[in-house]
Amino acid sequence: MSAADSVVASRRFVLGVLTAMPALPALLGATTAKAQTEPLATWNDGPAKQAILDFVKTTTERASAQYVPPEDRIATFDQDGTLWVEHPLYTQAFFALDRIHEMAPKHPDWKSREPFKAVLANDLPALAHFSERDWAEIIFVTHAGMSQAEFLDIATKWIATAKHPKFKRLFTDLVYQPMIEVLDYLRANQFATYIVTGGGQDFVRAYSQRVYGIPTQNVIGSSLVSKYEIKDGKGELMRLPKLFFDDNYGGKAVGIDTFIGKRAIAAFGNSTGDQQMLEYTKAGAGARLSMLVLHDDEKREFAYGPAQGLPDTKVGTFTQALYNVATKGGWSVISMKNDWKHIFAPET
Repeated sequence: MSAADSVVASRRFVLGVLTAMPALPALLGATTAKAQTEPLATWNDGPAKQAILDFVKTTTERASAQYVPPEDRIATFDQDGTLWVEHPLYTQAFFALDRIHEMAPKHPDWKSREPFKAVLANDLPALAHFSERDWAEIIFVTHAGMSQAEFLDIATKWIATAKHPKFKRLFTDLVYQPMIEVLDYLRANQFATYIVTGGGQDFVRAYSQRVYGIPTQNVIGSSLVSKYEIKDGKGELMRLPKLFFDDNYGGKAVGIDTFIGKRAIAAFGNSTGDQQMLEYTKAGAGARLSMLVLHDDEKREFAYGPAQGLPDTKVGTFTQALYNVATKGGWSVISMKNDWKHIFAPET
């Protein structure tokens, strides 16, 4: 990989980055009985909800011509923008920026050296214009130079207290309740669920079981090179400032084949970075489900795209061209505004 390619891949890594949730009945109080008997209870009736119900019925009923045995029931989910909030920055980007502030006392030169100077000054306009090399430098400084165990500990402690700047809630509270229901519904029907993210694999593994009920081994993401060393008398994997795998765009299909070994039969995403994963899923034989989440609810979350005339954005881009691909390819588009009764679980 050339130096230029490495920088581009590194930026993708940071941009893709960037308690198990209580059961739905406990969160919805008076609707407990209904939630126990009705799948996808916080979904409005419509084509998107029906597509999920029909797909599960078709693939799990033994009498169906498109019955799929449990060992082949695999569903993959992008994380940022598909399972939880990704605006105004990916959660892992917030983590990296906070790490710069935390590490700054040991790096006095950062006060006068970019891109660290802008981060320490909380210069948001400057951050918006960071180059690929700027983000690469930030991600390598904050994510490497430590063991895997040390990084996991740092990420776990951060995610336990970090709050979103707009909603003033823990990031882990800002998972999409309708998508949690999809995960639960699929697993209740013997589907294995995986996160396939352009974000940092090890960052997501710090909370995937607690937040989504997805074990660490079912998380596939972008990752850094690691090296085995003996540290303090015991074997450790040390994280190096070099990209190992870029799990975005076509890399998602590669990652699924490499780490799962089977093509998923259902896939969920929300941006151009997920297109190849959904194409790869849809290209298989038999019943297939490919779905895209459209962020069109400015009141309850955010509205961006620019599909369907929504504002353009560099974070979670869902183009009109992708919308057209979805329509022609038989994919389902989920409207957050029209298809979801609730976006987040109520605050407790």
